[in-house]
Amino acid sequence: MSSKKQIVQCVPNFSEGRDLAVVEKIADAFRNTPDVKLLDYSSDEDHNRCVITALGEAKAMKEAVIKAVGTAFELIDMTKHEGQHPRMGAADVVPFVPIKDITMEETVALAESVAEEIAEKFGQPIFLYEKAAKTPGRENLAKVRKGQYEAMAEKIKEPEWKPDFGPTEMPPQTGVTAVGARMPLVAYNINLDSSDPEVADKIAKKVRHISGGLRYCKGMGVELKDRGIVQVSMNMTDYSKTALYRVFELVKIEAQRYGVNVVGSEIVGAVPMEALVDSAAYYLRLEDFTMDQVLETSLME
Repeated sequence: MSSKKQIVQCVPNFSEGRDLAVVEKIADAFRNTPDVKLLDYSSDEDHNRCVITALGEAKAMKEAVIKAVGTAFELIDMTKHEGQHPRMGAADVVPFVPIKDITMEETVALAESVAEEIAEKFGQPIFLYEKAAKTPGRENLAKVRKGQYEAMAEKIKEPEWKPDFGPTEMPPQTGVTAVGARMPLVAYNINLDSSDPEVADKIAKKVRHISGGLRYCKGMGVELKDRGIVQVSMNMTDYSKTALYRVFELVKIEAQRYGVNVVGSEIVGAVPMEALVDSAAYYLRLEDFTMDQVLETSLME
């Protein structure tokens, strides 16, 4: 291991977006841990989910994550959970991202260590996914989570879906958790002036890679009932290879066939500066522009 301070990002997703007191208590685990900085946390009532983004020293991040997961297990009851977003556990997914002076291999080792401790401390079934996956079939989170909470109790009893850590009996209150390591992900949603969920579903199908769309794009349609509109909700798993402007333009094109317009888009959680600068350079038609020209880049060196 490197002697330098190893910095990782963690973006855990918890299955609570309506009780803000619970969200705050989960966030406190990151807010109150030395050498960890809580960068952002957001909750959504329709998804009934909160996303936390934290940055910190690897060992301190492990401590904060285990505190947060324990709080979630204590305060969230999956037997009563309903929401638009796919989910399988109170602490649904816990991805670690290498940021500075830490390799992907070391980040995978960190993810494994956290997964093992969560399983032992709380009796929680844990899947390893993305770069931490032990088998190819578990790299894709969508495959791991297929069936969601409702089907997970039976799924983890199947030999091919035996958890990487923890029991094969699912605790009803906490469900199942996925822990992994990955490249920086951009959670990017595009809102449409339609109230028809089928339209969003059809557009998402055209955009996401698994059904013939853009590489490094995962997507689904979501209904935002409180706003009377629908959304194409996406995870961009490698923004450097599939840019945000590209998926924005493709959603616009596909929406036109239904007489639907884009009314806005949103980034959930933190986003690498390069992902936004890349899209700005495209729309402004900047020639030969590089990140070195961004003032903040030199300030951070």
